[in-house]
Amino acid sequence: MSSRQSNLASTLHNLDGRNYGNLKQIRGRYSFGPVTVFIDRVQADPFASPSKVRVRVDRADAKFPLDLTTDRADRIAAADYLLRAGNEVLAKLDQRALILGRPGQEVLERTNILIDDAGFEARLLVNLPARGRRILGHQAADILTRDLPDFAERLFLFDRWSDAPAGRGGNTHGPSAEGLTDHVRLHRDQLELRSHLGEAGLIGLVGNGAILPRTSGDSDLPMKSSDAVAFTSPPELEHTVELSSGRTVTGMGIPRGVTVIVGGGYHGKSTILRALERGVYPHIAGDGREWVISDPTATSIRAEDGRAVTGDDISAFINNLPSGSDTRFFSTTNASGSTSQAANLVEAIEAGASTLLIDEDTSATNFMIRDERMRALIPAEREPITPFVDRVRPLLTEQGVSTVLVAGGSSAFFEVADHVIALDAYVPKEVTDQAHELVGVTAADLETAPTGSDPHTGSDSPAAPSFIAAPRVPTAKALRPASKTKTARAKGADRIQFGHDFIDLLAIAQLVDTQQAAGVAEALEYLAEIFDGRTSLTQALGEVEDTLDAEGLDGITGHRDHPGHLTRPRRQEIAAALNRYRELQLER
Repeated sequence: MSSRQSNLASTLHNLDGRNYGNLKQIRGRYSFGPVTVFIDRVQADPFASPSKVRVRVDRADAKFPLDLTTDRADRIAAADYLLRAGNEVLAKLDQRALILGRPGQEVLERTNILIDDAGFEARLLVNLPARGRRILGHQAADILTRDLPDFAERLFLFDRWSDAPAGRGGNTHGPSAEGLTDHVRLHRDQLELRSHLGEAGLIGLVGNGAILPRTSGDSDLPMKSSDAVAFTSPPELEHTVELSSGRTVTGMGIPRGVTVIVGGGYHGKSTILRALERGVYPHIAGDGREWVISDPTATSIRAEDGRAVTGDDISAFINNLPSGSDTRFFSTTNASGSTSQAANLVEAIEAGASTLLIDEDTSATNFMIRDERMRALIPAEREPITPFVDRVRPLLTEQGVSTVLVAGGSSAFFEVADHVIALDAYVPKEVTDQAHELVGVTAADLETAPTGSDPHTGSDSPAAPSFIAAPRVPTAKALRPASKTKTARAKGADRIQFGHDFIDLLAIAQLVDTQQAAGVAEALEYLAEIFDGRTSLTQALGEVEDTLDAEGLDGITGHRDHPGHLTRPRRQEIAAALNRYRELQLER
């Protein structure tokens, strides 16, 4: 039921000084000219989670260009632009009670701003004011009947936008037509370039001129260009793409296969790997990594001591344990460095990863390599771990899984690498021939080496088993513990509360913010509805992805009026969270 602005204002003025619980009566729909305000949820007390409020403007009133807001991908980019511009508008209004949510450097699908055929909607959180537990009704009236409609008009009425040029990140002083256009077109170009990777046989491209270093280890903002070395591709790997927009992008193409990145400490090896990790997402202008584009399934793999593992087939890497444990269906509540890294790897492949990103600094040494002296001292039949160096090429030839590996302390992977790139003070050089010469291997050796064998010795590695494991099928109650009475929720960016348990996300490097962790939590709730004791984990992830593609994040939240602030996760991160749930149960 609609009511006029004066009705809501009058109600709030009359509630001034009364017990906070009385605010529940303002729930409903209110019209303010072209702006409709929906008060969906009112916080129970001043110290509870903020109230949930939406503002909406019909498309006919908004008058946005159809060519920028019709295609699904364009709507994601336009909504991202509006989210950033909306925060600028709130800053100009000096209104801190209204929370729109702040995005990071990535352009991602979120629930904060919705663009559909009917119009434009912002979902906000509102801290309604109080003194103690008494309503400050006059201030609440100012927020909801003055500032909120004003915010919506400034953001969603295209005719009111200024013509100020767009600045870094898409806008500087509120929205502009030029800023929106540039933001959407950049997003289009990035998606087109990503689609080109597969056609060109590449798993990544790092654009010339990219600024890869960040301001600090705990910041995702780019280092000042005056302090950073801009990236320049080695001539041997340089790749140029002409985009349909007329833009030309040139940079270092990373071909499918095994690529090893080497160099001295602090010369940029891990920096380029971190950029490739984030390259699975589009980035805003000015980030420095706009043209770092990766295979969208690329997954970071590391050791993770202490994580839970449920029913993974890690036998391709670990077998014949002295304890007699069956590594074809391996479970533990406290994985070691090697078993955790093996689990992370096979789970990534199960979730659809076709590129692995690995840094030796965060890897278990005994999982990665075993040198000749250790092989001589400990016979292969007495060592349960088959190191990754012996499996990396079968992963490529049998599964089509490429690897990008950072190595600073061992040359072991030179023997199995298609490409070796050396970084010297952030400047890359192609050194494959030198690396192969050092270990006595040629490119022809890599092509003709027997499956599962070391191309250098041709004999020391055991025969590679198939990497295709039997499908893991969660039980019907896999995500329905009896003790769980509340929905899953993110606790920061690195933890999800699931019933009485907590799922640790700290090692999942490609989760970029708290809103994405919240998206994972919603996906877990959706998976709970899918699991029936017959549907495999892979099939269930496919169903989640299909729903997200067809209906957006609202599809997995049951189309709640205001789902909160969520960011879409990849299926890889949803799977990673599920796999770390300690109470996960599978059919045998």
